[in-house]
Amino acid sequence: MPRVKGGVTSNKRRRNILSQVKGYRFGRSKKKRQAREAIFHAGKYAFAHRRDKKNDFRREWQVVINAAVRPEGLSYSKFMGALKKGNITLDRKILASLARDNPNTFKRIVEKVK
Repeated sequence: MPRVKGGVTSNKRRRNILSQVKGYRFGRSKKKRQAREAIFHAGKYAFAHRRDKKNDFRREWQVVINAAVRPEGLSYSKFMGALKKGNITLDRKILASLARDNPNTFKRIVEKVK
């Protein structure tokens, strides 16, 4: 069986790895081993931060809702508790967008809850 030299394949593999790390700094954009490590870490961070993003948005919506109900004489937690008791099933994303974009509609919801 003839010997197969792997130069073309390994160069292609290296080129693919380095194309994924364009814009990275120092050896991470030039050296195959460091680039592979950088790709691995970047993937882990991307996965974790996709989860974190959901928490960040939820916190933002809570702040917006709290700011909108304070002038009505309620706190965020009292308002959310009253919504549950009143069987109003609007999620925080919708409530925050109503508070931001349609304050009159949001005020009607608050009045219904009081």
